[in-house]
Amino acid sequence: MNVLNEWTALACKELGVDPARVDRDLILELTKEVAHGVARPAAPLTAYLLGLAQGAGTAPEDAVERLTALARNWGQATTQTLTGD
Repeated sequence: MNVLNEWTALACKELGVDPARVDRDLILELTKEVAHGVARPAAPLTAYLLGLAQGAGTAPEDAVERLTALARNWGQATTQTLTGD
């Protein structure tokens, strides 16, 4: 078992999460896009916010895809926010 698999299994156990519900590769892709497209500290923050939304039941079904797209288009999104377009 590699370290990432072991960590995921242990963290899931500690948090009472079914490991079968965790798409680790999808989350890692999201955090990679956020770290590179937005800022490194935004990656764990985004993962935490996603977890909060999932736990509260407010995350849309395509939340990861939407956040990934937002990170990939961060420059455009901030320009639109600043200019009001």
